[in-house]
Amino acid sequence: MSQLNHKQPEPDTTASSAEQPKAIEELMAEFDKESATRHFRGRPKKIIQALFIGFALYVFWMTLIATPPEQVRRASFIGLLIFLGFLVYPVKKAHIERVNYIPWYDYGFALLGSGAFFYYVINFQTIVAKAINIGPVEIAVGVIGTLMLIELCRRVVGIPILVVALSFVVYAFYKGHSLKRVIHQLFYTTDGIIGTPLGVAATFIVLFIILGSFLEKTGIGNFFIDLANSIAGYASGGPAKVAVISSALEGMYSGSSVANTVGSGSVTIPIMKKTGYKPEFAAAVEAAASTGGQIMPPIMGAAAFLMAELTDTPYSVIAVTAILPALLYFTGIFMMIHFEAKKLGLKGLPKETLPNFWKLLLKKGYLFLPILTLIALMSLGRTPANSAVYAILAAVIVSMFSKETRMSPATFAEALAGGSRNTMGVAVACAIAGIIVGIVTLTGLGQDLLNVLMSVAGTSKFLALFLTMVSCIILGMGVPTTANYVIMATITAPIVMSMGVPMLAAHMFVFYFGIVADITPPVALAAYAGSAIAKSDPFKTGVTATRLAITAFIVPYIFAYSPAMLLIDTTPLAVVRIVITSLVGIFGIAAGMEGWMFTRMAWWERILIIGAGLLSIDPSPITDILGVGLMAAIIFYQFSKSKRTVEAAA
Repeated sequence: MSQLNHKQPEPDTTASSAEQPKAIEELMAEFDKESATRHFRGRPKKIIQALFIGFALYVFWMTLIATPPEQVRRASFIGLLIFLGFLVYPVKKAHIERVNYIPWYDYGFALLGSGAFFYYVINFQTIVAKAINIGPVEIAVGVIGTLMLIELCRRVVGIPILVVALSFVVYAFYKGHSLKRVIHQLFYTTDGIIGTPLGVAATFIVLFIILGSFLEKTGIGNFFIDLANSIAGYASGGPAKVAVISSALEGMYSGSSVANTVGSGSVTIPIMKKTGYKPEFAAAVEAAASTGGQIMPPIMGAAAFLMAELTDTPYSVIAVTAILPALLYFTGIFMMIHFEAKKLGLKGLPKETLPNFWKLLLKKGYLFLPILTLIALMSLGRTPANSAVYAILAAVIVSMFSKETRMSPATFAEALAGGSRNTMGVAVACAIAGIIVGIVTLTGLGQDLLNVLMSVAGTSKFLALFLTMVSCIILGMGVPTTANYVIMATITAPIVMSMGVPMLAAHMFVFYFGIVADITPPVALAAYAGSAIAKSDPFKTGVTATRLAITAFIVPYIFAYSPAMLLIDTTPLAVVRIVITSLVGIFGIAAGMEGWMFTRMAWWERILIIGAGLLSIDPSPITDILGVGLMAAIIFYQFSKSKRTVEAAA
């Protein structure tokens, strides 16, 4: 056994507390396009903050008090965001460094873009009465509003999603649809820009993002890292296990892979490297674990809220069905880290440098209250929006329990403004996704693609699932998770459902593979963000992260073939059996992938134990018996082999 590091590492102190926030901000701006905003100071900063606070108050009013037509709600929502977007997002990154600088043309873009959508809001009844017979003015307004949205998307989200959306628009003209018909479909109906994706963003997603902003202000992120250290910091390869546990906990309130990677990775990655992990492995651990935050209930990625709307399933049900797959995902990463640490002979952190679990829980356990409030209210049947508002209030209250986290009026304002600003990327992506959905509806393209893919897949469910997986990963290289899910749910989910896969399982399949694109090379933003912190090779980091997250590539196939894993049409006893055998299966796959259990594994041992793991994960009783039996035999052989090795060395 290789002993790379005999000494116990000390916690990393290379970056001062003053330098760290700046470094995080720079990394976010590089790898998360949504974070590349203008810098403001003094009075301009206060004005911009006040505008975002006003937007947050508008969201609360629209959600809790007002009852306008849905078209008015959505159009005013995106209109305000377009106005704010052009004020804070520059035409190119070079302008970011210019403090308090907004060029004259961005004021014009802000007024033109927002004005187009508010023209629709003000003249809503007249436009609805015209139906498809809109006039030249409405066409011009629709063109201007759509173009301004496209330009803002280029700044906030990126070009790849625009290439996809504009390809669909070109297809509509190719099929013979007039400009008037296309603009009416995209700008004036709920099948286009102001469609279901934007509606979900305006009603649910924005409130959960604001909730995440308030939770950050309570210091819950640092609490989770301390809690993870108290649980696993002392163990073999402890810092990497801490990264997994803290990322899983942070995933309960945050749904951004890159933000999670940069936020917790700036603490965990340097410590992992000091422990003895290779830079690529350290960065990959954080990226893979942080990406899992989007599948971790109760607050999953934004696409999960869209899934609730598109499948007509309560969000609370979706969160419950995601528990077991999320548990398997993080357990798989945790076990692979453990075997890697054993293989390299790595040690954990000294116990005396780590916080005590019970003392920490007693001192700061109250920080869980907002999340518990959210879970309790959704379990009682409250709407996600209503539950999020009460959870925000709970976050404000628990912040008062400690001087360190107590919210002042300034902190409260920062949380409101920060949450509003963080909504921008998701909302714009949802609006652009609406363009794609609108063209699919207008042209019947969905049915055409369904026929083509069905002819390729034939009657093979596996081939249909495989083609869907590949499509999701390729699209996810340039399209955000939310838009990726909407596009694939519109086009490929019906194909999977036609093969006999239940609707919720089909949509969850698409959701999963849209997420893993964040760590799948050649474009793996979460992995690249981690590699920047670790100073590792980005591509190798992405490959390693993909290997660590192998569970995410296996589990969706299992629940597509046997939806019992999603708690669909099953019994409590069957669920217990599935949990136990699935964990056993993940143990086998992790050992096989790392080539280590009690000692180094031969190639044939690795193949057999991975096969045993796959059989164990399949919810079928027969495969469970075969898998567990084969697993037991290999474990016994490995234990005996390890014992012989020790005796020979002695």
